[in-house]
Amino acid sequence: MRILCLLALALLAMPLLAQPRIGVVEIFGAGKVSREKIQKAIGARPGDLLPKSKGDVEEALEAIDGIVQARLEAFCCDQGKPVLYVGILERGANAFTYRPYPQEEVELPKEILAAYADFSSALSRASAEGDLKEDLTAGHSLMQNLPCRVAQERLIGLAELHFHTIASVLANAFEPEQRSIAAYVLGYGPDKAAVLKELLQALQDPDASVRANATRATKALAVYAIAHPAENLRVQPTWFVEMLNSVELSDRLEASRVLLLFTEKRDSNTIGNIRDRAMPALLEMARWQHLPHALPAYLLAGRVAGWSDVSLESLWASGDREKALKDMEKTLKKR
Repeated sequence: MRILCLLALALLAMPLLAQPRIGVVEIFGAGKVSREKIQKAIGARPGDLLPKSKGDVEEALEAIDGIVQARLEAFCCDQGKPVLYVGILERGANAFTYRPYPQEEVELPKEILAAYADFSSALSRASAEGDLKEDLTAGHSLMQNLPCRVAQERLIGLAELHFHTIASVLANAFEPEQRSIAAYVLGYGPDKAAVLKELLQALQDPDASVRANATRATKALAVYAIAHPAENLRVQPTWFVEMLNSVELSDRLEASRVLLLFTEKRDSNTIGNIRDRAMPALLEMARWQHLPHALPAYLLAGRVAGWSDVSLESLWASGDREKALKDMEKTLKKR
C-alpha cells in the first residue's frame, strides 16, 4: 500500500554548535519522572536556542532520581526548525540492552571502504533529489537511482569475496564506523542465512549507527524471506519489538518501520508481542509532532488495536489523530 512504502529516512542530526532555534521538544520514555523536572534539566523550550552541550544536558538528566540513562538528539527539520528529541530510560522500565563494546583493532579492506564511500556520496545526492526508491526483494537494497545502484552492485561482489572479514569486523572491531559500514555491506552477501546470523548479533551493538544499518539490512532479509518462501529463511521480529523501548531515537524509528512489514498480515504472535512489551512506547511515538516519525508508530498501534489500514489512513488524513489514539487505548484496555 502507498502509505506503507516508507523508505529509511536519513537522520540528519543538526550540529549543536550551529545553535538554531528549537521548533519542537519531544520527551519520550518518561513515565514516573515528572516532565517538569526533565524540562528544567534540559534548560530549553521551543523557540530557545539548542543547548550548547549535548553531554552536559544528558548528565543533568541522568542526575535526576529515577533516570538511568538519557539521550539528546536534534533532528532537522519540522517546518524549518529542529526537533529536539529527549530519550529517557527510567529505573525499572523495559529496556533495550546492548552487548559489550568490541575491543579488537580489525579493519575492513580498503576496497570496501572506497566502494562504501562512493555509495555514500551517491546516496547524499539522491537524498537531495528525493530519489530514494529501493527494491529489497533480492535480500538487500537496490535503489532506482542509477549512481546508487551501480555502487550497490559493486558491494555484492565485495561482500562475497570478503564475507568472513566483514563478519569479523562487525563482531569485533573497536571502531564504530568500521562496524557500521560492515553491517551495511554484509547484507549484500550471497548466503542470506549466514548474513542473518551475523546481523542478529549486530542488532545489539552498543553503537546506534551500527544498529541502524543492521536493522535496515535485516529488513531486506525479511522482504526476501517473504518473496522466497522456499528458502525457509526465518526472520523473527523479537529484537525489533524490544528496540521500541530504546532510549535512542534511531532505534525506535528503524524498528517501527521494520515492524510495519511484520504486521502487514496481522501476525498474531508479533501483534501480541508488541502489545505486551511496547505499547506505551508505541503510543507515545504515535503522538510525536513530526508526522513522518509519528506515522509508523500510529499505524502499528492501530494494527495492534485491530483497526484496518483503510480506517487508519482515513483518520490520519482527516487530522483526527488524537481521537483515534484515545479510541485505540480504550480498545486495548478492554482486551
